[in-house]
Amino acid sequence: MEVLLKKNVDNLGEKDELVTVKPGYGRNYLIPQGYAILATESIKKMHAETLRQRAHKAEKIKAEAQATADKLAKATIEVGAKVGENGKIFGSVSNVQVGEALTAAGFDIERKKIKLIGDAIKTVGSYQAEVTIHKEIKITIDFKVVEA
Repeated sequence: MEVLLKKNVDNLGEKDELVTVKPGYGRNYLIPQGYAILATESIKKMHAETLRQRAHKAEKIKAEAQATADKLAKATIEVGAKVGENGKIFGSVSNVQVGEALTAAGFDIERKKIKLIGDAIKTVGSYQAEVTIHKEIKITIDFKVVEA
């Protein structure tokens, strides 16, 4: 029996995937629980069209993400921090402050997608962070921590 999954099912497949299962499993569990629908010819045609449209949208989104990555690679990012004697920062700089600096520079990137490279940032200087713009596009950016 062939079914189209409406939700991710462990050890079976991902959402919007056509899978073949035993008839009892499909009829008695997947379909009544709302995890799948029976894959008739009309459902298969609609599914193929949906996948084609999603591929087009995903390609467009990936192109926009690549353009953002190119702009971000050229940008100069400065993170301001309160500094005490000898250039030491009160506390440390985290991905939250880097995210705020990116937002101030005109880039809308969530802080969860920013990963600082190296040890904790506790002094003024130049550092790097890995930014995930798209699931397939990750770039390393340079930023400076300066006295605010």
